[in-house]
Amino acid sequence: MLKVSNFQSHLTQKISDLKQRGTYKSAKHLTTPMQAHAHLQEMESEVCVLSSNNYLGLANHPAVVQAAHDALDKFGLGTASVRFICGTMSVHQSLEKALAKFHKTEAALTYSSCWSANTGLFSVICEAGDVLISDALNHASIIDGCRLVGKGVVRKVYGHSDMAELESILKDSENAPRRFVVTDGVFSMEGDLANLPEIVRLCQKYNAVLIVDDSHGVGVMGKAGRGVAEHYNLEDQVDIYTGTLGKALGGAAGGYVAGSQSLIDMLFQASRPQIFSNAISPVTAAGAQAALELVTADRVASLRQKIQHFKKKLHELNIPVLKGESAILPIIIGETSKAIECSEQLLKKGFYVTGFGFPVVPEGEARVRIQVSDDLTFDDIDEAAYALNDVLKGLVG
Repeated sequence: MLKVSNFQSHLTQKISDLKQRGTYKSAKHLTTPMQAHAHLQEMESEVCVLSSNNYLGLANHPAVVQAAHDALDKFGLGTASVRFICGTMSVHQSLEKALAKFHKTEAALTYSSCWSANTGLFSVICEAGDVLISDALNHASIIDGCRLVGKGVVRKVYGHSDMAELESILKDSENAPRRFVVTDGVFSMEGDLANLPEIVRLCQKYNAVLIVDDSHGVGVMGKAGRGVAEHYNLEDQVDIYTGTLGKALGGAAGGYVAGSQSLIDMLFQASRPQIFSNAISPVTAAGAQAALELVTADRVASLRQKIQHFKKKLHELNIPVLKGESAILPIIIGETSKAIECSEQLLKKGFYVTGFGFPVVPEGEARVRIQVSDDLTFDDIDEAAYALNDVLKGLVG
């Protein structure tokens, strides 16, 4: 019992230190569906949500909810088994065909999350002597996926969007059996896009496989919302896509890999998160497929208008926002405690925005991250900008 007591005391002290520094994170509890205005258990009234990945406002769309209800009635809650034993239903097959068609690939495979997709991909496709090259600001799931490759795989990291360094690494690894370049399509903490035209050029020049995680790009970028590759008109130049069903595509859970039929076959055979985890629930699969069908050019155009309106309003108020073309608008605060305080002050004004600090972002670069949803009205956006302006002036003062 002494060891347990010491361990608990150690944890208690660490948590106390976080609270003292003002960097302790606490969850807010929604009591209503995710949409532009939702009720938090901690608040007496609804708040305007500015920190959700619900980019197209589909998390509570009637067609998505109905599809989920119908799947629950038809298939029950879940498979109670992993995919290759008896855990694959026709609803999974239907969704995977739809995802492959969406990305213009031969096939797709769903996972319990995009985290599982990324951590289950690289260890299968990378073998001894291969070189796996990653952008320095890639999502944590990509970083962990890279860490899980075999010991004989050479792992390299290039500075964020540093194309000269990427080319140097590719040139130095020309004798490797295979080279893989992996990048986020939209970088989640910066809101900027991968320099896909140059990455494609380099991958072609050095015969490298290109992998794009477009979790924050699908539903946002490209005329039809197919992501960053469509935005650049390079859809046929990406070898492998990974993505999530938990953001623009209904917002529930689940992830996927889309690529060649041989790639998907191999992942089904050897990807550990795929082999040892249950399939996503039929409810989630059906809801995601319904959401996928609602990703239309009109809906994406509406979101783009609101993104531009939000940026314009922030510019009018002299609030600096990191440059980018996505629906992510990061505003650098500096200290983690101040970013969290900014978030708390905005919540008191009725706006739910999350503050991010170390270790999610580097020390000194703490921020509040606004994520624009098509669910928001233009009035919501204006009021949020004015509230943010008031809070930021108070923090400076």
